[in-house]
Amino acid sequence: MTSNCPPLARLGFGFRQKWTATPRHATFLRMLDQAVSDTKFMRQALALARRALGCTSPNPMVGAILVKSNRILGRGWHHRAGLPHAEIEALRDAAQKGHSTRGATLYVTLEPCSTHGRTPPCTDAVCKAGIRRVVVAATDPNPVHAGGGLEILRRSGIEVATGILEWESNQLNEAFNHWIVHKTPFVTVKAAMTMDGKIATAGGESKWITSPASRQFAMRLRRAADAILVGVNTVIADNPSLTVRSSDLNARKPLGRLRIVLDPRARTPLNSEILTDAFCPLTRVIVTDAAPRRRIQALEDCATVVRAPSHNDGIDLPWLLQHLGVQGITNLLVEGGGETHAHFLNSACTHRVAFFYAPKIVGGRTARRAAAGDGARRREDFPILKDVRTTRVGPDLFYTARVASSAQQTSSQA
Repeated sequence: MTSNCPPLARLGFGFRQKWTATPRHATFLRMLDQAVSDTKFMRQALALARRALGCTSPNPMVGAILVKSNRILGRGWHHRAGLPHAEIEALRDAAQKGHSTRGATLYVTLEPCSTHGRTPPCTDAVCKAGIRRVVVAATDPNPVHAGGGLEILRRSGIEVATGILEWESNQLNEAFNHWIVHKTPFVTVKAAMTMDGKIATAGGESKWITSPASRQFAMRLRRAADAILVGVNTVIADNPSLTVRSSDLNARKPLGRLRIVLDPRARTPLNSEILTDAFCPLTRVIVTDAAPRRRIQALEDCATVVRAPSHNDGIDLPWLLQHLGVQGITNLLVEGGGETHAHFLNSACTHRVAFFYAPKIVGGRTARRAAAGDGARRREDFPILKDVRTTRVGPDLFYTARVASSAQQTSSQA
């Protein structure tokens, strides 16, 4: 075997004679090397983007890396809405290190913006920096702007490649992509339950069904969300804080998130944690016309009260989601309990489920279920799950899946 053999030959895949590279072979090998290199650097850019989990809304998470001669010149990621985008951070990082970006390749997880917003368009800075090539994972999800930034770069003589780890980038910004198109938040229903689907005993005990590892994992879901929603029965039974706690250095400094309580009749106790802690300005109590005026006035002294239209003695969820979308809420985490979960699932207002299963069985007819209500009366009404993924978290099982749309359900049942 000679040193100029192709990779498969060096691995012993049956090449016995000396292999001579032709121009076609050389071109193929260069393309293969480029694809491997592009994938490697894009993975690093995605890792940078993930550092801003829960911090960028209503903007997406984006990472960028500048490379020349297989050497990284600068790194950057978008830290928060209103601050410089990932491309600008990477260019600044390279400049601070004394590197010239002329002739470099820019790896960025989302198409560079081409319009003026809180910050100038990134395409201008990229063109001025003398970048030779731009590799993009995903195009802009906004149909109005999709491809616009790439076309500007091409017209400026910059080579553009797209689709490198596109699925990973879209998964990272799943909630943002939904919000930017539909103007309503991406809804995840999360529950922690036993193997037989119970979230509490008949007596109401619910702490702790899952393991510490699962509870810590669940904090990542809260951190990624803009808002956490529960029903008033959960507040009355469990008095939750609905903050983000961590085992990291900031463990003793919970992070506040918008906290939403579905409370048609304004029954939220005035001494509840969410109405008395340091984050009470972030609490929203959603009521209807069925709520007594005196109760509404008492709640308004502690939190923001939103009057919503009612539907079947509950909150009109499509109206609520539109209301939250206008406020820039891109990612909504619904944490129960069972009646609230059923309300979202049966109203076709859920996009993903995130279920933690503990290796325990409660049994009994009156133990509280993860999805309560009357349930589906017909097979055609079952919410259908797709893209199912399972992960072991300590002794527990984490199960996540997309909820198919009505059109997709009809198609799958045909």
